[in-house]
Amino acid sequence: MRPFLLCFIFFLFLGFSLMVMGEGCNPSDQSTLLNFKKSFPNSDQILLSWDPSISECCNWGGVKCNETTNRVIGLEVSIQLNGTIPNVIASLTFLRTLRLRKNPYLIGENPPAIGKLVSLVSLELSWNNLSGRVPDFLSNLKNLWFLDLSFNKLSGTVPASLSSLPQILEIDLSRNRLSGPIPDSFGHFSGKAPSLVLSHNRLSGRIPTSLGNMDFYRVLISRNEISGSALMFFNASKTTEIIDISRNNFAFDFSQAGFMNETLVTLDISHNKIWGTIPSSMTDAILLQNLNVSYNRLCGKIPSGWHMKYRSQPFDNSSYLHNRCLCGSPLPPCKPMI
Repeated sequence: MRPFLLCFIFFLFLGFSLMVMGEGCNPSDQSTLLNFKKSFPNSDQILLSWDPSISECCNWGGVKCNETTNRVIGLEVSIQLNGTIPNVIASLTFLRTLRLRKNPYLIGENPPAIGKLVSLVSLELSWNNLSGRVPDFLSNLKNLWFLDLSFNKLSGTVPASLSSLPQILEIDLSRNRLSGPIPDSFGHFSGKAPSLVLSHNRLSGRIPTSLGNMDFYRVLISRNEISGSALMFFNASKTTEIIDISRNNFAFDFSQAGFMNETLVTLDISHNKIWGTIPSSMTDAILLQNLNVSYNRLCGKIPSGWHMKYRSQPFDNSSYLHNRCLCGSPLPPCKPMI
């Protein structure tokens, strides 16, 4: 009886192990991943761990599966891809994170298949060579939290439809070739206002006043060709942490700006045509760590008596250089009134 019992336990364990291995990866998802790999001309040189004869797909590099359902919920591939994003990606219907970044030979437009991945919470297609427009079908991704298409060659305008994403926390379209104005709809996000990262593009025109309705976490729109006023971002009631509007064509009276005393960490308005004085209320921005108001048309005495909580030294003269008539420490003293 004893040898029989040992054999029974062995085969029971073996059968259970095979069953677990068989359940380790959804066959449909594994097939989709293999077709994804085969779609690239250098398929024999990339994603070498993607071999079903060695392991199931939940153990492949860059693949993450749900521990309960074994469906593929995450895909991350860097450096290796050569060609265009294949439409077969749409078959990964449970995908929550898609991260295809730093693939210098990943080219072409964003395929409509991405708009079918309605479970996505994070879409990162940065540091590639993607071209074409930022597609409107991204507004189908109602669960999306993070959108990053930075460092590509995307052109055209910023889609107004992105404001319809109810859960979006960050939109990063920086380092592309986008043109035209920031959409008026960006003043009407249905949920909490996201971080807005649109720097290093070719955006132009004036910022819609509607954006003053929103309390953006970060505003980074530097190195564009935007003109007019940016005062809608400066309000003491907001909770913005970073404002970088540098290297544009802004022209407004800085003395009318309000400041987020409890949250503002970085402020850069340099290389514009901004005039007026530096408001004394800015010295109450206790978390301020980085300040650059250089290369503008500001005048008057630089405020003193900063109340910064985490910075022991005052800002040096590089924060204030090349203005029309700013004076006072750390710049030369103001001339006495005659």
